Amino acid sequence: MPVSIDFSTLELMDALDLAIMIEVEAWERYTYFAKQIGRRVPGDAASIFHLMAENEEKHGHQLSDRRQEMFGDAPLRVSGAAIFDVEAPESGAPRWNMSPLKAFELALASEEKAYRFYDEALEHVTDPDVRTLFAELRDEETEHVRMVKHAIEGLPPGSELDRENEDD
Repeated sequence: MPVSIDFSTLELMDALDLAIMIEVEAWERYTYFAKQIGRRVPGDAASIFHLMAENEEKHGHQLSDRRQEMFGDAPLRVSGAAIFDVEAPESGAPRWNMSPLKAFELALASEEKAYRFYDEALEHVTDPDVRTLFAELRDEETEHVRMVKHAIEGLPPGSELDRENEDD
């Protein structure tokens, strides 16, 4: 597991904060990719990264709302440094000419990585409320994996091809 968290000592607020940080990091990375590549046509790699960023942002807001309802403005007790790259795609992965299929495959790998994080963390979590939350988050990542696989299946012919030189 790429983190340095003692899951056996996590309380529910800390677990929510970690989950929020994971979603924010993934949102930031997808947003950066979309801007870095730049949209050229509907359904291109940048469009896919933008879609994934929207999904991460929505999930992060849901978790933040839940945290606010349960714990109000209580200060953070965990550090974002502990969760680097849990769900976020690898920073050097996108290319300007990346095909839609490769963009979705990158997203799929990220969602599978997040699933593994929560699944492996569950082996060490002792607090029942944190276990419930992490099981819920793991199951949501399973749904995200299904969503991305479904999107891959629905890609039109030619989606596996990288874009050619802009002058072509």
